[in-house]
Amino acid sequence: MKNVLVLCTGNSCRSQIAEGYLRQFAGDKAIIYSAGVETHGVNPRAIAIMQKDGVDITGQTSNNMNEYRDIPFDFVITVCDNAKERCPYFPSNAKKFHHNFPDPAKATGTEDHIMHEFRMVRDMIKDYCKNFVQTNLG
Repeated sequence: MKNVLVLCTGNSCRSQIAEGYLRQFAGDKAIIYSAGVETHGVNPRAIAIMQKDGVDITGQTSNNMNEYRDIPFDFVITVCDNAKERCPYFPSNAKKFHHNFPDPAKATGTEDHIMHEFRMVRDMIKDYCKNFVQTNLG
């Protein structure tokens, strides 16, 4: 069983979406965690956009990366440049991955436009997570 950590700035959107998809695709091959360099709470729009794809992330929590210092991670995935730059040395031999996804929480305009941005980013993260699991947890 592998331990996978997804890191973002506030652990509210992108890392939460990735945690949901990684859990779905990895099944019993990995334990999935997500955290932020800060904690902003789980974004309600992230919950809503995931529900539209049949993935329930309502039970996920926004956690600070310091909560997981003692877990021996096999993989650490940063999903935004800010987290990659601000993430201090993680005392592990984890293989590190990085992909900078746009932040849908910064979208402005009508609710339809904002949800379109969330859907677009969700779909990018879904593809990334599916590939990650096939390639690294196969």
